[in-house]
Amino acid sequence: MAADLVWLLVEQAVRAPSSHNTQPWLFRCADGAIELRADRSRPLPVNDPDHRELFISCGAALLNLRVAARHHGLLASPDLLPDPAEDLLCARLTLSEAGPETPDETLLYAAIARRHTYRKPFADRTVPGDCLRRMRQAAEAEGAGLSLVPDGVREPIAALVGEGDRRQFADPNWRRELAHWLRPRNRGDGLTVPAAAAPITRTVVRSLDLGARVATRDAARLRAAPAVAVFSTQTDGPLDWLATGQALQRALLVLAADGILAAYANQPCQVGDPLRARLRDALPNHPGHPQLLIQVGYPRTAAVLAPRRPIADVLDA
Repeated sequence: MAADLVWLLVEQAVRAPSSHNTQPWLFRCADGAIELRADRSRPLPVNDPDHRELFISCGAALLNLRVAARHHGLLASPDLLPDPAEDLLCARLTLSEAGPETPDETLLYAAIARRHTYRKPFADRTVPGDCLRRMRQAAEAEGAGLSLVPDGVREPIAALVGEGDRRQFADPNWRRELAHWLRPRNRGDGLTVPAAAAPITRTVVRSLDLGARVATRDAARLRAAPAVAVFSTQTDGPLDWLATGQALQRALLVLAADGILAAYANQPCQVGDPLRARLRDALPNHPGHPQLLIQVGYPRTAAVLAPRRPIADVLDA
């Protein structure tokens, strides 16, 4: 397998989203295949004690790699969790010739560079129903369910997001973990803050319980979002989390191809029960285990893409 090709594929894979922009993935060439591992040095033990979001992040990177492979006329066939003795080996991908990409695959590949998390209020513009339908189909194609949140359910779910904020910020260990990942852009990872303001910002986050203020802001944004959706799975283990990550990224690429972005409101899933169970029960037809809660809409303004680690730091060729 040509080293320059692997480099190109991984370069697209790492554009995936990840919790706190931790980018918890490692890639390795082995026996003619590409292996994707979760990076054990980048967990979030307070925010993500079961590594659920770590596997979701790796699943999103896996989907990007598959899309990039099709751009180069290849099919990347993943064997998920191939070795029970290596619990952090997420996938082993075998590449084979598959002919040129389809027009839809061309759009997905171009959308990798356009997708980013939007952290501001969305424009007051309706997301077309056809876009939401294709988003749902993209998620289902990767083995996860996606439920659009009806307007009548917005208020109780916004309340759950606010309660999640208050619970998280009330935990000093959670605040310290968040502060650790507030970093200047030149670090290449984490949640970006201006270099001059980084020390005081981290001190404030570590020291003060900002839960009430953040809860008010986040609940208001969820109420106002053009669309809200929940990804879910029927069971709740590493295979489901990898499926969720791939479903998330395919759905996000479908949206980004139309200029639509997403923001996360995962607090109820991160805090866990009873908030996660209450999120499930608030949704029509109880769609299994909620994994991710997202808001979808058109951006008001352009945003700077989050930084990425150097490829040499994540690829063992």
